[in-house]
Amino acid sequence: MELNGYPGRVIDQCIERRIKGQDVDDLVDPFKSKNETRCWQSEFWGKWMLSAVGAYQYTKDPQLMEKMKYATAGLLATQMKDGYIGNYGQENQLTSWDIWGRKYSMLGLIKFYEISMDKKALKAASKVADHLMSQVGPGKTIIIKTGFYRGMASSSVLEPFVYLYNHTGNEKYLEFAEYIVGQWETPEGPKLISKAIEGVNVADRFPPPESWWSWENGRKAYEMMSCYDGLLELYKVTEKPEYLEAVIKTVDNIIESEINIAGSGSGFECWYGTVERQTMPTYHTMETCVTTTWMKLCDKLLELTDNPKYAEEIEKSFYNALMAAMKFDASEIAKYSPLEGVRIAGEEQCNMHINCCNANGPRGFVMIPAFAVKTKGNNIFINYYGTCNAEVTLNNNLINIHQSSNYPESGKIEISFAPEKSVDFSLNLRIPQWSTVTFVKVNNEVIENIQPGSYLRLSNTWSKSDVISIELDMRGKLHQNHGHQAITVGPIVLARDSRFNDGFVDETAVIQETDGTIEITPVYEKPDHIWMAFTAPCLTGTDLEGVGKIAKPIKFCDFASAGNTWDPATRYRVWIRKTLNVMNRKYEGY
Repeated sequence: MELNGYPGRVIDQCIERRIKGQDVDDLVDPFKSKNETRCWQSEFWGKWMLSAVGAYQYTKDPQLMEKMKYATAGLLATQMKDGYIGNYGQENQLTSWDIWGRKYSMLGLIKFYEISMDKKALKAASKVADHLMSQVGPGKTIIIKTGFYRGMASSSVLEPFVYLYNHTGNEKYLEFAEYIVGQWETPEGPKLISKAIEGVNVADRFPPPESWWSWENGRKAYEMMSCYDGLLELYKVTEKPEYLEAVIKTVDNIIESEINIAGSGSGFECWYGTVERQTMPTYHTMETCVTTTWMKLCDKLLELTDNPKYAEEIEKSFYNALMAAMKFDASEIAKYSPLEGVRIAGEEQCNMHINCCNANGPRGFVMIPAFAVKTKGNNIFINYYGTCNAEVTLNNNLINIHQSSNYPESGKIEISFAPEKSVDFSLNLRIPQWSTVTFVKVNNEVIENIQPGSYLRLSNTWSKSDVISIELDMRGKLHQNHGHQAITVGPIVLARDSRFNDGFVDETAVIQETDGTIEITPVYEKPDHIWMAFTAPCLTGTDLEGVGKIAKPIKFCDFASAGNTWDPATRYRVWIRKTLNVMNRKYEGY
């Protein structure tokens, strides 16, 4: 896979600066001492390694492979004779973030093994698991009573245990995985299966805690989704239907109640009913770790179910929340990316020159190449649109797929094929839910009955001369929520930005629309570090007799570019307060 165009360049920049540019010695250093009591330094190595593995799978960069080998050797040199890899003193092991950090070390080692076949990495991960099982389990420490958030942080170690079972075939790892899931449903557990199947909102599963950063807080978004990641891996092995049902119902609930217009959610990293409250200025909202983990969970469900709604969630999160989090030069990834305000860097954590989101954010970027085109059986699924080249092997036939498009700047896409020989397969084109009017031609033959929110399945004997043309609906769309309005163009959320100097970004307005559609016009002369810009007609302010009586073109840019000077003088806003006219008999949207 090779992604080009603006999104491809953003991913390349992230790989170069945030992954290849990382000093891995700094990530290994915390493991050399065993005196930690509460912090999470031990997660950073694993998060970096997971992003590096994804980047290598995309680029096959030999320098990156050497860097991963070096980082792995450094980590293995810190492993204790009993198998422990971490930085907690023996008397403090199993507390705070200790097991969480072990999880990330295991994940990093296992995924490195998968691309390098370095058995030392797999053996080291097995030793970490064996040591943990000597401390936790039946008749020992109860896993859900360790760490924070009703044991969700610790019990997310489920995921690497399933991977170890898959690679080694050792039943003890599968038994421990089932033990973890069983603990969730005990009286003090997080009830990740029962409450999901009952349909309890993720923000309402437990009452607000007395202490936010505590064991009793059962609404932590990142850790909850990490547990469901592991549950999906366990489902693949056991095929227990309640496991898949719990994840699907939880994800659907998160889509309905927590994922905002820009593809992220949470406040102070916990679920709080984001959708209903997204127009309210909120402290510490849209954590990048939440965004990345959400994308990862949706990608796993997409692979299992072939349901395109999960692909649409990934696209929305990538183009908006995730891209907004990274500074224009890829030197920083923000911890929080609210829907209004200014862009700022997160603090350095754990006495290190990094924080959780700088470590975790790149994982979201490097998952996009693998998400773009997927195969299953005799099917090819096109999830990503834009200029790119892909090679897939189907029925022992190498097929080159080329896309020519500047999507999502426009909705026009052309796909051509170059199979080694003519081949039968079904091509599945993702038709987004927002594309209410879509045109598709195969070799100039018009395809009828195209359904938004589905895969358009085209079964054919494909050859080198075949060309598919797609035109998606890129009209501006109006969204209303509690007396506020926002604009989307395709998957892109728009925002006002003070760099346009066309008024006060926080002023009220009435965006002019017809049946929910807005007449937008592209703007080609833009300030630096802005990808897309448009004008939309707005009645601004509260003066309908004076300067505000005539709609005027107000400039908006894509949310990812909004505020992307990282200068406090640059302010942006997605949700525009709607000026109330009490002469209208219906106060719609209030």
